Amino acid sequence: MSVAITATTSGRIPTPDYFSPNWRSSGSVKAQFIGTWKLVSWKIEQADGEVTDSPLGPNPLGWIMYQPRGRMCVALMRPDRRKFTSNNLMEATPDEIKTGFEGYMSYCGSYEVNERERFIIHHLQLSWFPNWIETDQKRYFEFTGNRLTLKTPPVTLVGAAQVHRLIWERLE
Repeated sequence: MSVAITATTSGRIPTPDYFSPNWRSSGSVKAQFIGTWKLVSWKIEQADGEVTDSPLGPNPLGWIMYQPRGRMCVALMRPDRRKFTSNNLMEATPDEIKTGFEGYMSYCGSYEVNERERFIIHHLQLSWFPNWIETDQKRYFEFTGNRLTLKTPPVTLVGAAQVHRLIWERLE
């Protein structure tokens, strides 16, 4: 199969606006999300005000990516995840499967930004946790320089209400 590409009168192939070096300067809040972000911090505020580390430890690793056409994905993991004994996934032990699952989180889907109320909704279509498939995950956002803070509304994941605050730094 071949794809026809038509050059402009300048001889250059036209590209979508988001490939331009100035695409982020469009003034849109949604445009500020576009790109890849590296996790800097993930802290949890408990109902009593105590701040604790994430379920993936004090220094989890992660990336979150937003595409211009409304798709996103996130992957988070413990930095100390053990490798499986075998390179054959089908030979993993029950303990390896358990610790592998507990040390990793990911999901992807579409997203929409509510600029006025300063939140983004991730519409999950795939998830490492099956119960999140076809759910909406709301996150309040704030941009500060090259950083993005995403904060959950109070959520009850392990008994009591918690607020998760994840700080991301833009990768260039």
